[in-house]
Amino acid sequence: MNVDIGSRLRHVRLMHNLSQRELAKRAGVTNSTISLIESNASNPSVGALKRILDGIPIGLAEFFSFEPEKPRKAFYAADELVEIGKGPISYRQIGDNLFGRGLQILKECYQPGADTGKVPLVHEGEEGGIVLSGRLEVTVDHERRILGPGDAYYFESRRPHRFRCVGPVPCEVISACTPPTF
Repeated sequence: MNVDIGSRLRHVRLMHNLSQRELAKRAGVTNSTISLIESNASNPSVGALKRILDGIPIGLAEFFSFEPEKPRKAFYAADELVEIGKGPISYRQIGDNLFGRGLQILKECYQPGADTGKVPLVHEGEEGGIVLSGRLEVTVDHERRILGPGDAYYFESRRPHRFRCVGPVPCEVISACTPPTF
């Protein structure tokens, strides 16, 4: 059984109206620890997870047994997209809570020169996107392409990949990822 601990922790934290900073303080860990767990970039030991959950407070059994209702909202105005990025790349997500969902949809905006980093991204799932405006350099494995408006990409996310805005104007992309792993 594959449990999305990161999304589950974020959902429980938000249910209790706690910021990442407040939960970290209560649990005696760093803010980055909470952030890394919630983004599934770090998998905590059972002991570490218990200490974090004690800061909410919620027990391990309750944490793993609850099943929240799936959001029933179907339509989102432009100003309801949730910003989950920082810096020169904006990632605006449809829906604030993806817990229990199988798909993540983003409106991405890369400022000129913005890059996802020198170290390629690698994670489970599949992803695809369509460039709306600007030019986006996409590297998958060792293959590199510059995509313009109307061009698209689609690949298995476990293949090393990175994105970079090329040219003098921002690049906008609509992307989807399944399962939600961003």
